[in-house]
Amino acid sequence: MRALNFYSSVYHHNLVLRQKKCTIRLGDKAHKYSEGDLVWVTYGGRFQQRKKIFTAVIDRVIVKPLSQLTAEDVSGEHPDMRSISDVAAFLKEVYGRPVSPEETVSVVYFSEVVEE
Repeated sequence: MRALNFYSSVYHHNLVLRQKKCTIRLGDKAHKYSEGDLVWVTYGGRFQQRKKIFTAVIDRVIVKPLSQLTAEDVSGEHPDMRSISDVAAFLKEVYGRPVSPEETVSVVYFSEVVEE
């Protein structure tokens, strides 16, 4: 099973409250995540212990330029984000480099799988 891991502490609260419904990643991740895949949504730093928060199903993977993100994409990434420039600034922090509007991003939508 694959993991959809989140490094930033910004995400932990939103994941626990199930407020995050997608992730925007730099590059084309369509080869890594496919619709219908089951993944563990995890939180933790690279090369560190990670915590499984829940199991999810990948609903949709959309590859497009950052400049073409929709309002749904932006708010799905983080409810406090309002614009593409907010996303670009955040991705700059996460990836440690400038991010231009022309760069390719993957928007990975996911839903929790409730195990009863």
